[in-house]
Amino acid sequence: MKELTDESILHLGHMISASEHICLISHMHPDGDAAGSCIGLALFMKEILDRKDVSILTSDRFPGYLSFLTDSQISGNIIFHEEECERAEDAVRKADLIICLDFNSFARAGSLENIIAESRARKILIDHHLNPDTEKFCLVFSETEISSTSELVYHILKRLLPEGKRLNMSSAAALMTGMTTDTNNFANSVFPSTLRMASELIETGVDRDMIIGNLYNRFTENRIRLQGYLLYENLKITDNGIAYMILDRETISRYAVTEGDTEGFVNIPLSIEKVKMSILAKEDTGKIRISIRSKKGVSANRCAAEHFNGGGHELAAGGRLAVPEDIGDISGLEAYILKITKDI
Repeated sequence: MKELTDESILHLGHMISASEHICLISHMHPDGDAAGSCIGLALFMKEILDRKDVSILTSDRFPGYLSFLTDSQISGNIIFHEEECERAEDAVRKADLIICLDFNSFARAGSLENIIAESRARKILIDHHLNPDTEKFCLVFSETEISSTSELVYHILKRLLPEGKRLNMSSAAALMTGMTTDTNNFANSVFPSTLRMASELIETGVDRDMIIGNLYNRFTENRIRLQGYLLYENLKITDNGIAYMILDRETISRYAVTEGDTEGFVNIPLSIEKVKMSILAKEDTGKIRISIRSKKGVSANRCAAEHFNGGGHELAAGGRLAVPEDIGDISGLEAYILKITKDI
């Protein structure tokens, strides 16, 4: 890990120690890795480094399946900008250190983008996505050959631990959760360092069975029925192996879909032998949100960057189409997908 030098770790430790008001910020529509890396780092700062004024900010709420991470230890420190606009902006204005986790440019922070850009606080980036906007930060930890931002945070915290101290269980569980979700429970983006992390955390007492139970065995009935509908009636596969599912506003209302309910759906068509790439589209206010997954040899990142104003990793990416700027409405999306994927 080229960025984890003794010098960079020491610099990070000094910056944290010298700061009174710290904001940890992650991307819009936060997923398990966003939540896990932020919560894991925040708990470490509070319990190990004795930094009391640490806030976690995202533009919108964590999905419900991650509620087991946001217990009383940390719940009062989490601020969702769209729900507590003034409190979130006050936290950023007061901050003398901002740490951005699991996104590579301010634009991915959604409604917090301009607030971060305007802040005079020192800014640190900890991320594993391609093409980070490094010029906006005074210290950067950017590693693409790693499973998740949670794993990157774990390796950083191991080096920051004071002599004789161990990583606290609540922080360890959050980081294990983030890594587990971003690897789709060890199905992709797994490196030797990922397995070492998992082994070390389990040895220290992290309850993986509890984490798996909360992540994968607490779904709502509506989610399961929606999954059945998408796979049986909605899924389409082209002759050249492109699978796509389009979730319109009517379907979202019918199944009472909430944030996080479709987590993992885009991966399912990849289990079909002929499928090279899977696309899940969800209609939202003024935009269509896109998730893309692919098999080795087909670039999800390139598809997202060239056709959906997005990006991500080589085999896992996302983006969006603005309505009506990029596309008239969702009724034209199928034709658009067929057009841009015909030569893949």
